[in-house]
Amino acid sequence: MILCIEGNDQPMSGHSKWHNIQGRKNAQDAKRGKIFQKLSRELYMAAKQGGPDPSGNPSLRLVMDKAKAANMPKDNIKRALDKASDRDAANYDEVTYEGYGPGGVAILVEALTDNRNRTSSSVRVAITRHGGNMAAAGAVSYMFDRKGYLVISREAYDVDEDQMLEDALEAGAEDMQTSDDAYEIYTDPKEFAQVRDALEEKGYKFVQNELTMVPQNLTPIPKDKVEQFQAMIDQLEDDDDVQEVYTAGDWPDD
Repeated sequence: MILCIEGNDQPMSGHSKWHNIQGRKNAQDAKRGKIFQKLSRELYMAAKQGGPDPSGNPSLRLVMDKAKAANMPKDNIKRALDKASDRDAANYDEVTYEGYGPGGVAILVEALTDNRNRTSSSVRVAITRHGGNMAAAGAVSYMFDRKGYLVISREAYDVDEDQMLEDALEAGAEDMQTSDDAYEIYTDPKEFAQVRDALEEKGYKFVQNELTMVPQNLTPIPKDKVEQFQAMIDQLEDDDDVQEVYTAGDWPDD
């Protein structure tokens, strides 16, 4: 069920983001070491740009929350933050690549790289090798909106949908989707920290909380393209420089 809040004309599109995340969870679990490596780079960049104290650096707090949700060891987090104080440490550029995967599904790839040529070549190969193609800047990004995204497990709280909706509204959320096992709350990116903190004060803990790119519309991934699409995502996510892969793909239920 999709609920629209604060006078939005349209609900968040189609299936839930959580549905698609869970559809790929097993593949992601197998990459935990790679995830820690990517989070270390994000922690390093956030601390280098805004300082090592999360209370005064909202970007760092967000990445630290993400690291904790991924069960990243505290020692790994500390090493990344310590490295940020080294003036001679590497600097990374934030780059976004756009393209289409198998079945014409829109893709956004966010990277942190110290070599743009290397990363551009790797992303291009991963997409084109699996039946996709690269797109010019702006060709795909307009199809996505930056949103704050919070997931609360339904099992963890004795709260019905109406109460959760009321709490989300009071906190300043834009939209809420309800699935069998989760409440998914979407916010304006500028209001994300406020909504997160307000819900935490009410006693809620999050299965996931992040700033993300949400597709305005979903494109079903054809069943005969699922394996090819998965292989493309796997190759992109295996690249050390790639931080996030966003797609407008709607994964089949089986």
